Amino acid sequence: MKKILVIAALAMFSFANAQKGSILVMGSVGYTTQKSGHNDLANKYSYFSFLPKVGYQFHENWTVGLEGGFSTVEDKTSTVYKSKTNAFSLGGFLRYSKPLNQTFSAYADLGLGYQNSKVTSRNGLFNTTNKGDGFYVGVTPAIFINVHKGLGLNFNIGGLNYGSMNFNGDNGNSNDRSTFDFTFGKAFSVGISKNF
Repeated sequence: MKKILVIAALAMFSFANAQKGSILVMGSVGYTTQKSGHNDLANKYSYFSFLPKVGYQFHENWTVGLEGGFSTVEDKTSTVYKSKTNAFSLGGFLRYSKPLNQTFSAYADLGLGYQNSKVTSRNGLFNTTNKGDGFYVGVTPAIFINVHKGLGLNFNIGGLNYGSMNFNGDNGNSNDRSTFDFTFGKAFSVGISKNF
């Protein structure tokens, strides 16, 4: 009886690393809302993001694929100030994964692609729009927990990212903006993935 239970337990926690030739589908969704102040001076802030990925595992440890992203941020202070930012990204990624045991795997994604952003704001009677586009590159390490037959949870605690954007405003002026983020231990996200 004990042997049967052990075999059943091993079957339930199938090998965490997906097999060569499988398709990976994963993504994460984020949402934040915050309200502070009162009455006419109330500040409302909201954030939503959706980050899907689709890849092909061409080797036991290597996966290549496409990644995308969409996010929107709204910041409003009474009827005087309002700002909305819509951002979009599309690129490719390369993943190296290493199984730690039957349930856990560690992996790192290298992503590279195109990004754009549109910021519209109103301050009193003045409306402005800034549009920008550029590129991004990033490395994100994470842990995969196999829940059932390739369906699992992905946990990361930050990464290393660089991005460059060229903005063009309503007044015809343009400016470049570059960002460098080192967020190990400062960020946390959870995603869901499935290998087919």
